[in-house]
Amino acid sequence: MRIFPYAMCGSTYAIDYERLWERGYRGIIFDIDNTLVEHNEPATDRAERLFERLAATGFRTAVVSNNKEPRVRDFAEAVGCEYVYKAGKPRAGGYLKAMKKMSTDRRTTFAVGDQLFTDIWGANNAGIRSIMVRRIALHEEIQIYFKRIPETVIVWIYKLTHRKRSAEDLL
Repeated sequence: MRIFPYAMCGSTYAIDYERLWERGYRGIIFDIDNTLVEHNEPATDRAERLFERLAATGFRTAVVSNNKEPRVRDFAEAVGCEYVYKAGKPRAGGYLKAMKKMSTDRRTTFAVGDQLFTDIWGANNAGIRSIMVRRIALHEEIQIYFKRIPETVIVWIYKLTHRKRSAEDLL
């Protein structure tokens, strides 16, 4: 089903990215808010260190967000990656733009996000593997909070019907 993530992980920061590099992945598309940092927060030292590590490994990276350009650009500049703003997730276009900017393709790119109805569905629509991570903070904008209710049910169904896959099972 297109709405299910390919894999789940407790945190963006717990994924074994080096192992995924060894398996042939070269590009990573991230959501920002509640995936890398709390909502509307600037890049943290932790996020900056992650992107430094990913660059040292050889990964091309991008953030794809439905937010406006100043928010997305400022974050992307702080961590040193490509960006797509007002991406229109869950439509595929933002992911396709990001892959073009990173010079990667569907086979070698995966996405990481905390929201099923935007991040995961969008990555799946673009034909790339998706990893759903646990959100960083519980406090969120009201429209996101209300989406979490059906999301919880769908994730529960996913866990009942799918073999437990970790982020490292992407191949």
